[in-house]
Amino acid sequence: MEKNEIEVDIKVPNQTRYLSLIGRIGEDIAKELVRFTGDRETLAYHLNLVLTEAMANAIKHATSEDSDNMVHIIINICENELTIKVFDSGQGFDINIIPPPNFEELEDRGRGIFMIKSLMDSVSYRKMCDGNILEMKKKLQ
Repeated sequence: MEKNEIEVDIKVPNQTRYLSLIGRIGEDIAKELVRFTGDRETLAYHLNLVLTEAMANAIKHATSEDSDNMVHIIINICENELTIKVFDSGQGFDINIIPPPNFEELEDRGRGIFMIKSLMDSVSYRKMCDGNILEMKKKLQ
């Protein structure tokens, strides 16, 4: 790990009651980023939103209903880039074929990936040997 690098490794049970905790961790990290010269409050809100959405998707779609399973998230800040990795053990999907939401008929679901892609600079989802990883990156300039 580099001298100015920050890494937060989080594992929480596969339960929605931890969504706000994960979101607040993202907010707190953003508010403490001295090297970020932009609007920290906006960054904090965006990190809360993408972390909450990514974790909700991992719980709902990508892990079994077994509450003994864990959701694993790594937040890394190195130089001028923030990376969030959310690991899951589900079947996986192709993130590039998810259509944008229909804004004419807003539903209560189906907007998470769209919001994540809108707020982060790059988003990828790929298979690993024992599961999948959603990786989201944001430039901190």
